[in-house]
Amino acid sequence: MVVRTNPTACIIVIGNEVLSGRTQDVNIQFLARGLAERGIVLGEVRIIPDEREVIIATVNEMRGRFDHVFTTGGIGPTHDDITSESIAAAFGVPWEKHPEAWALLEARYPPGAFNPARQRMATLPRGAGLIDNPVSGAPGFTIGNVHVMAGVPRIMQAMFRWLAPRLAGGPPVVQQAVYARDLPEGRLAEGLGELQHTHAGVDLGSYPYERLGGKGVAVVAKGTDPAAVEAACAAVAALMQRLGADPQPGEPPR
Repeated sequence: MVVRTNPTACIIVIGNEVLSGRTQDVNIQFLARGLAERGIVLGEVRIIPDEREVIIATVNEMRGRFDHVFTTGGIGPTHDDITSESIAAAFGVPWEKHPEAWALLEARYPPGAFNPARQRMATLPRGAGLIDNPVSGAPGFTIGNVHVMAGVPRIMQAMFRWLAPRLAGGPPVVQQAVYARDLPEGRLAEGLGELQHTHAGVDLGSYPYERLGGKGVAVVAKGTDPAAVEAACAAVAALMQRLGADPQPGEPPR
């Protein structure tokens, strides 16, 4: 399996709009890839509503289980943007004017335009450090091991790019894939289980597919040792050949 000495992470997606189906979340994939590059193993994703008690309980559970917790959503200026004040409650600290964030946003708006709604975006848990937002100015923040970012993808991505080099990571998590057309997953399962036991330092995942280019199964090898990942992927390809299939490197064509 992936070396568990690498730091671990959880993503908490906060937003009724995601749960209702009105908004499709695209942040999880971006964060998962970015975390893998930093050598941070993503262990869990939660999608929760904009409800104070749910946010408090989820943040407190996850920050006790993972090295890093990343939240997206709920830090804007409207009444239902309650992530920041809920996280203050989770940590048991006041939700108050943050001098640096306040000065940053006050300078950004014309005189008189830094209204109470916008002031909410500069009101943070006591002790929070800012996460830069070069897109719209309103910062995210870090408190303890919890990193709080916007839900808007373009803004979240800019925040994470600023934050990523400052995160404690480990060896990058790398992956390779191999696929075979017209190979049922059930024929592969027994041999793949044996290979997982043999290549214990690598995660092997099996993913059947059906697309315009045909159907079959893809196997992804993932780990922190590139040589071990390559060896596991080669062993999977050899297994596919023994089963009469024609393995191909990479992901199946769409």
